[in-house]
Amino acid sequence: MLDLLIKGGTLPDGSVADIGITGDTITEVAPSIDATAGETIEASGDLVAPPFVDPHFHMDATLSYGLPRVNASGTLLEGISLWGELREEASVEDMVNRALTYCDWAASMGLLAIRTHVDTTPDHLRGVTAMLEVREAVKDYIDLQLVAFPQDGLYRAENGRENLIRALDMGVDVVGGIPHFERSMQDGAESLRDLCRIAADRGLQVDIHCDETDDPLSRHIESLAQETLRHGLQGRVAGSHLTSMHSMDNYYVSKLLPLIAEAGIAAIPNPLINIVLQGRHDSFPKRRGLTRVKELLAHGVTVGWGQDCVLDPWYSLGTGDMLDVAFMGMHVAQMTHPDEMAQCFTMVTESNAAIMGLDGYGLKKGDRASLVVLDAATPTEALRLRPARLAVVAKGKVISRSARGDADISIPGRPTQVRRRHLMPG
Repeated sequence: MLDLLIKGGTLPDGSVADIGITGDTITEVAPSIDATAGETIEASGDLVAPPFVDPHFHMDATLSYGLPRVNASGTLLEGISLWGELREEASVEDMVNRALTYCDWAASMGLLAIRTHVDTTPDHLRGVTAMLEVREAVKDYIDLQLVAFPQDGLYRAENGRENLIRALDMGVDVVGGIPHFERSMQDGAESLRDLCRIAADRGLQVDIHCDETDDPLSRHIESLAQETLRHGLQGRVAGSHLTSMHSMDNYYVSKLLPLIAEAGIAAIPNPLINIVLQGRHDSFPKRRGLTRVKELLAHGVTVGWGQDCVLDPWYSLGTGDMLDVAFMGMHVAQMTHPDEMAQCFTMVTESNAAIMGLDGYGLKKGDRASLVVLDAATPTEALRLRPARLAVVAKGKVISRSARGDADISIPGRPTQVRRRHLMPG
């Protein structure tokens, strides 16, 4: 007797299978499962995928757009300044309520694992207190990782280092940093040496806002790779953004890419936000603001798309849908070959799960029973349509359902119903 049976779904690799679930575990995956179940979901012709994963977000600021006012210049620096005002006004309750609302959105989209950076700059650490409360509140359906993030700089901010340590002692999961926002390149490099030592001593992962700038001489990713190797942190470190690479000299990058691969550093570009915030000082030609995604992938680097922001001081849009993120990334990185489009889907599922180090992630027997049924036939079609999530299963429980996205039309001589699904390669 199964608790839940998903019948006839098409998996991301193109195979068709039934998935049997007991409790919070996938107990059987086979072409056909002949068993009774408490509930059966008919998924014939629909894509069944592991849940979406976002490895880079700012949940303490989400859904705060317009507070204390709109970012008039649209720049990263004005966004940081606005957030600096807001974090002194927002209460723990404010941040918890906004974050839980966003988690509702995420759950409805099949986004069931999120790594969020939490600002540790202010001595009050209300953001940390709020996100610890949210992590506990959503643990039954969303895996929420918290990054101790010294937004104003580990050394530049008064008590920056002390507050980061306090946040880790409170139970924050990952060590974060922002070396390009320190007062000097030397301070930035030293902050990375310090942060990687802290992570190594505590056995934690590292996720750095690294070189989020148009300056081609911002090369902190090189220092991050060096410190990763020095402390044996390979496979536990991520460089987020890496936008300075879009302006770097090609010869330097030809040396940098193998170093990143050797250090086992993952890369997390955030296409929606990177292309909005970067290049603001350019006239024409205007830089795209995205790191060298295809080149990183070609060197064997794990690359995952991140959401970064939704309706906050840095970004005035967003829905919580990781397919929106992958769709934009696919365009800006020019990943339009069928294999590359399929890769973009993997980058918001399996690749991001690997970056976060999620246990039991996938659609194999013994994996955690979290998955999403989409109104699409393939990963590529899912990217094209960003379709309805027909069912979202979190740890064995159906937590969200949506109707198909068909439209009824009244046009003489034409069908009465329109479906935008259309089989294509990949």
